[in-house]
Amino acid sequence: MTTNSNIILEVKNLNVEFTTDDGVVHAVNNVSYTVERGKTLAIVGESGSGKSVSSLAIMGLLTGTNSNVTGEVFFNGKELIGADPEEVRKLRGDEMAMIFQDPLSALHPYYTIGDQLIEAVLVHNKISDEAARERAIEMLIKVGIPSVDQRIDEYPHQLSGGMRQRIMIAMALINGPELLIADEPTTALDVTVQAQILDLLRELQKEFGTAIVLITHDLGVVADLADEVLVMYGGSAVEHAGVRELFYEPQMPYTWGLLASLPQISVKKEQLDPIPGSPPSLLNLPNGCVFEPRCAFKNQVANNACIESFPELLEVSQNHEARCHLSEPQRLAIRIDRKIGKINK
Repeated sequence: MTTNSNIILEVKNLNVEFTTDDGVVHAVNNVSYTVERGKTLAIVGESGSGKSVSSLAIMGLLTGTNSNVTGEVFFNGKELIGADPEEVRKLRGDEMAMIFQDPLSALHPYYTIGDQLIEAVLVHNKISDEAARERAIEMLIKVGIPSVDQRIDEYPHQLSGGMRQRIMIAMALINGPELLIADEPTTALDVTVQAQILDLLRELQKEFGTAIVLITHDLGVVADLADEVLVMYGGSAVEHAGVRELFYEPQMPYTWGLLASLPQISVKKEQLDPIPGSPPSLLNLPNGCVFEPRCAFKNQVANNACIESFPELLEVSQNHEARCHLSEPQRLAIRIDRKIGKINK
């Protein structure tokens, strides 16, 4: 466990496996990172890369399933992996909270918005129903819900997608958590509502000093909100850097592919540049680099290293790590040739 008091969450060698009829699914493999108080760490990657599963494991939401979770997770110095489920439940929704990907399915359809918010308060606080309702109204106003006196007694299906997402944020923050995990908080929302949700998260983080783990596949959202970025692929962390370093000096071919797939106003293209191929099966991961089957640069590495050995996550500069067999001179030459990162600025 780290001795840095500014770190609220420390994840060390987290592994998550699921036993299925087809075999063992290696969903998360030796992932490590830290999150500082008041900062935002974005976890990015394609669907199936392990982003959401790793966060569900941290929140203690994989117990009782066919999962096997190992490693160490320290929240405020408290070890969560293997801890008493009741102790983790007391933390969840109080000191740490999560915004789920689909608010319509995460909110209970049979209970009003007010009932669900009030329950979230009463579970963790010994106060009256009236005081809990006042707290719910206060949070609904804070997240920008109009006509609160009416909305608080409505059901989830009566609200728009953007309003349901705001309700989820209100529910997550209603007890003032120190850590918030936001799983694709802007998915399926139009760009105007997306911007409003991101502004809301930024304002609430500033007010409450909450640390945020932002799970997303949208690098535009990452650039707008994050302080650090963890790139995941095939269940493994393949790059970890400050947000500026990741966009200006990316070091891993998968990250290059993600950045190349972004539309740029300054560059006229008839179509975007997708990453060829498909992500690996988590039932049968490659023996070498997880990105090797899709990597356009693997032939530049000698002795079939990309095929035969799994690269280490190595430091390339201060607070910047990458998992790649290409040497630093090779990566720099490729970035210059392909105009990747700050070379293109």
